[in-house]
Amino acid sequence: MSAVATIRYRAQQAATLAKEDPTPSAVAGIHPEPQQAAPLDLSIVVPTFNERANVRELITRVERALSGLRWEMIFVDDDSPDGTSAEIKSIAARDSRIRCIRRIGRRGLSSACIEGMLAGAAPTLVVMDADLQHDESKIPEMFAAMQAQGAQLTIASRYISGGAIGNWDRTRAFMSRLATRISQIVCRQSISDPMSGFFMIDAQAFDSCVRRLSGKGFKILLDIVASAPDRLRVAEVPYTFRERLHGESKLDSLVMWDFGMLLAEKTIGRYVPVRFLSFSLVGGAGVLVHMAILATLRSANVNFVNSQAAATIVSMVFNFWLNNILTYRDRRLRGFRWFTGLLSFMAACGLGAVANVGIAAYLFESNTQWVVAALAGIAVGAVWNYAITQLYTWGQDRSRDAC
Repeated sequence: MSAVATIRYRAQQAATLAKEDPTPSAVAGIHPEPQQAAPLDLSIVVPTFNERANVRELITRVERALSGLRWEMIFVDDDSPDGTSAEIKSIAARDSRIRCIRRIGRRGLSSACIEGMLAGAAPTLVVMDADLQHDESKIPEMFAAMQAQGAQLTIASRYISGGAIGNWDRTRAFMSRLATRISQIVCRQSISDPMSGFFMIDAQAFDSCVRRLSGKGFKILLDIVASAPDRLRVAEVPYTFRERLHGESKLDSLVMWDFGMLLAEKTIGRYVPVRFLSFSLVGGAGVLVHMAILATLRSANVNFVNSQAAATIVSMVFNFWLNNILTYRDRRLRGFRWFTGLLSFMAACGLGAVANVGIAAYLFESNTQWVVAALAGIAVGAVWNYAITQLYTWGQDRSRDAC
């Protein structure tokens, strides 16, 4: 087609469009943009795992509490086996304010909150749990306090006048208050309840610290406050922690370990990776297990070679098991993958042992003091084991299904 013919053809198309829709955009062959909705006030981020029974009730309560405010609710589900994400999808199909990010192969409350906040479109972000223990009726009060006080962060606090922890037993209450006091080490500013999981933050303030967040454990608020480049302007609103309506609590016996790892991340994490620290601590425990097995078998008159072999195998299994629970809790292997992971872990550690002995022998033969040579071999073996097992044994699956 010649240039003239092409021009005539396009002119005819434009004329046809103009008859159907005489707006300038139609004449230009461009469909007009849809009318923009009013801007959002709040993006509410809700991490979930096995919360199917609570989702509808939570949305109903939030809708009732936030009358007059424009909001969206972003659920971040860690592939709940109870069908939580399917329940959210069925609601989202009829309510455009509801969104879901379904994470495959990844676990962890803090990292889920981070992903949800990054997806939020509003200038103010709210984080709350799905278990109905956080009082949604406090959100408007938190929003008003943030605006009135010019705050960047508003915390729903259990530990100021008017707040309460609800029907906690003495042990849980003591542990919570102890963790609150310890957390002041990394807070850098006075906050009554840095362990609260119910808070509101300015999106720009969140963006200023997001690249510094560890994403570990379950206390994202403490992570944010400790990671902020400058002291945040903080407002606090009292609330009473409520009882769970459905389901079971996700807090288990390892929450204090997670808390300790977060404190380590914020104090020495810039010098030593916290996963490596955890891996090394588990390795130290493995040495104790190895020596205990060896001593037991030797006392039973088992020859040294067989005793050493048995102790080595048992300590490797122990190390893998404990690292799977602690160091790589967010990537924990289960079922058949547990056994294949064990095999890859033992293979990597076997090569690490060869590297350990090789480096130590080379240094010793080079007239290095035997203690230094041995420690160097141990260090090389530990770094090798950590690097290889992180890559091949607990390699993170980064796939995601967003809906």
